[in-house]
Amino acid sequence: MGGLSIWHWIIVLVVVLLVFGTKRLRSAGRDLGEAVKGFKEGMHDPDKDKPAGQLGNERSAESSQNESERDRAQR
Repeated sequence: MGGLSIWHWIIVLVVVLLVFGTKRLRSAGRDLGEAVKGFKEGMHDPDKDKPAGQLGNERSAESSQNESERDRAQR
């Protein structure tokens, strides 16, 4: 009752390939990779790298820009 040898893993891999097929496994791997990439990008907050003083200035500039766009849309 030892651990699984390389032959056990090869047999499991062959069975998985037969059951699911290479196309489905390839798309599942691609989906998993995109999910991990999206998660990593989501964890990297670009505002986190900037000093706190710059964050306030950018946010106030964005809000004033949004207000001016709303004023134009109302005219």
